[in-house]
Amino acid sequence: MNETSTETRSVVVEREIAHPPEKIWRALTQPHLMEEWLMKNDFSAVVGHRFNLRGEWGGVLDCEVLVVEPNKKLSYAWNFAHEDPAYDLKSVVTFTLVPTRSGTQLRMEQVGFRPDQRQAFGGAKAGWQQFFENLERVLAGMN
Repeated sequence: MNETSTETRSVVVEREIAHPPEKIWRALTQPHLMEEWLMKNDFSAVVGHRFNLRGEWGGVLDCEVLVVEPNKKLSYAWNFAHEDPAYDLKSVVTFTLVPTRSGTQLRMEQVGFRPDQRQAFGGAKAGWQQFFENLERVLAGMN
């Protein structure tokens, strides 16, 4: 298979976070906490629930919850409709939480970037680093 047009790229961010999976799960699934580290939303941790993420940049992402395994795995469609194919993104974001001695190994993978979506891919790589920094700040302020 040499059809590069069908190949997609992924953004992966992994961090060891000094908080238990249950606390991180709350930050990943409670709308008011998600707004603090990710974006404004109408999220609900129910498979099949459709929701929007609204970015400060004015964009709206159309999402649908795909997998909910409390304190272990969360996955949702992360789609951005755009006239320009380079920005018209259909992707899936998956968070995986694995308990460790000192907290949790948190892995986020966003799959679905086509080769012609260099800017979207680069934006996601930078964006997820910032989201994770925000997430760690939110976790530090939670009880």
